[in-house]
Amino acid sequence: MAGPSLTPTDLARIDAALAATDQLLDRNYPGDDGTRQPIHTVYIPADRFTPSFVADWSAAAIAAADAHGGLENLGALLGQAPELASAVAGRVARKLAEEPIEDLRLDFEDGYGDRGDEAEDADAVAAAQAVAAAVSAGTAPPFIGIRFKCFEAPTRARGLRTLDLFVSTLARLGELPAGLVLTLPKVTTVAQVKAMDDAVTRLEEVLGLPAGRLRFEVQVETPQLILGPDGTSPVAQLPHVVPGRISALHYGTYDYSASLQISAEYQSMEHPVADFAKEVMQLAVAGTGIRLSDGSTNIIPVGDNVENAWKLHGRLVRRSLERGYYQGWDLHAAQLPSRFAASYAFYREGLPAAATRLRNYVERTEGGVMDEPATARALAGFILRGVQCGAIGAEEVQAMAGVELSHLTVLAHPRLAQSTSK
Repeated sequence: MAGPSLTPTDLARIDAALAATDQLLDRNYPGDDGTRQPIHTVYIPADRFTPSFVADWSAAAIAAADAHGGLENLGALLGQAPELASAVAGRVARKLAEEPIEDLRLDFEDGYGDRGDEAEDADAVAAAQAVAAAVSAGTAPPFIGIRFKCFEAPTRARGLRTLDLFVSTLARLGELPAGLVLTLPKVTTVAQVKAMDDAVTRLEEVLGLPAGRLRFEVQVETPQLILGPDGTSPVAQLPHVVPGRISALHYGTYDYSASLQISAEYQSMEHPVADFAKEVMQLAVAGTGIRLSDGSTNIIPVGDNVENAWKLHGRLVRRSLERGYYQGWDLHAAQLPSRFAASYAFYREGLPAAATRLRNYVERTEGGVMDEPATARALAGFILRGVQCGAIGAEEVQAMAGVELSHLTVLAHPRLAQSTSK
């Protein structure tokens, strides 16, 4: 049989030609790291946080559900079949009691306003002290941090000072929380993100933190970040100008809509301009490991509008999940029941089919669908997200898909196995 025609010299030449591509893929497209992503971020004015805040919201969320027929009734409002509503209700009840907030952002921007430098300095230090106390007491959410003012000229110095005071105070009180999150809002240019990278790099140096410890989120809430003045998309450049530094992109519903002259009545997470921006965001970060979050709805479940607001919120949460946005914002304790009810139903409804297909893939069993490795990763990733948020039990995955949690994680994120084997 004739041997190959390409010589080792030919292969070496091709390898050399693709060396830059290999480096780009390895450095800039590492994929998701397999750690837990919160399913929501709760925003509150920074000065309202206390170590008892999470427990207070837990009680308020449970009371809201109880006052309107309970969690099974909420499931029915969201269109869930009785058996599904019952299964979801039990899990949501535990979630609201044990971990009602997954990610909390103490807001020094729109939710705080301009209170003068003296007041904001004091609140930045107090916020860091309260976060440290909550982490020490075990009452902090898994993820917690601040949103400071944007880097446009009028607020840049104030934003940097609040960031500095908060992080420096936390660092001097002890080890930074594992789930620390910093949020840079109203980004319009790549230069602002580079400036943020410069600021956190300097903070790491001064405070003796490991390089890369201070990652940050970028809020996409200006049209200039989607389409720049030169016709390119600045948001697509962000993962590559500061590789590894950005943890997530968060869509800002109302600032973005208002910037495009959408009247207030029609500003929504599901407006066409929102969908376009979020599709661009998805393309920009695909494969980079940067996560995505949808925005919020400002229709709050209070007064005579509770059930209608729950229906709207539940539908929007489900809509985001179906479009690959696994995180969103919540602004009120009464939104927690609908957040978790809609999210849990999404994962539980999809579990039987996903588990069957994953089992067939793992066991090489022929079924009605022949899945490729990329689809198997998506199936495993879907199930893993359900486990991480509490919608699905690891024992259910073992019984239905035939894989343990560690195996599921590797199936969802195969590069984890490659990195640990090196």
